[in-house]
Amino acid sequence: MARSKTTTKSARGASIPEALSQTDPDTDIADSESLDDEELDSVDQHPMPTGWRHRSTWLYLVYLIASFAAIVASFILSADALYSARHPDAMLDCDINAKVSCSTVAQSWQAEIIKLGNLSFPNAYFGIAAESVFITIAVLGLSRVVFPRWFALCAWLGNLAALLYAYWLLSQSLFVINALCPWCILLMFSTTIQFMALSHATVTVQGLPAHPRKLATYYRLGADLLVDVVWVIAIIALILVVDGSAIFA
Repeated sequence: MARSKTTTKSARGASIPEALSQTDPDTDIADSESLDDEELDSVDQHPMPTGWRHRSTWLYLVYLIASFAAIVASFILSADALYSARHPDAMLDCDINAKVSCSTVAQSWQAEIIKLGNLSFPNAYFGIAAESVFITIAVLGLSRVVFPRWFALCAWLGNLAALLYAYWLLSQSLFVINALCPWCILLMFSTTIQFMALSHATVTVQGLPAHPRKLATYYRLGADLLVDVVWVIAIIALILVVDGSAIFA
């Protein structure tokens, strides 16, 4: 009888990642909210996926590489913005033709949507700030840190905001500005990969949401791979359909 009580207390005192780590020794351990009976049943019926593709090392490494590519693109765009301000009539290195032109994009109002009075700030400056935070999150994730739930949620929401912003800029480039910036395209794809990796890690590493169920099955069956590939192909197809003939002209 005493043994039964001890076992129950031990199970209830464990966090979601701790309960899952009983089946996967490499799963991260967190000291977070305790499990009630319903959560324990959810873990048993919907086990989280195991294997290298679902662990912190792989997911946050992909996230780090994508974040590094994004911050490099942001630095280059920032340098181009300064160069254009000093030499308004000069062409940039990425001005290939009328359609692929960084100068055209940089001179549009969409390139500086944050304004304070008479001051305006290039979007790339905020990109540098955001990507610095994302790189920090990636490094912490590689260190097997399990974040507090509020922090993991805020990180995911921040990356979602960055993704929506990148897609808004893409839509403006395709349908309003009628010009494409190669570095902006790189930044958009990097942000997309970031979001894919962080969403995966938020579920399988950070243990959010509390009742994964369908998300656990989604990643365990590898459906995310199909969705991610179709997602990227759809973006490429959209760019080629809209501007393909002009890009390679």
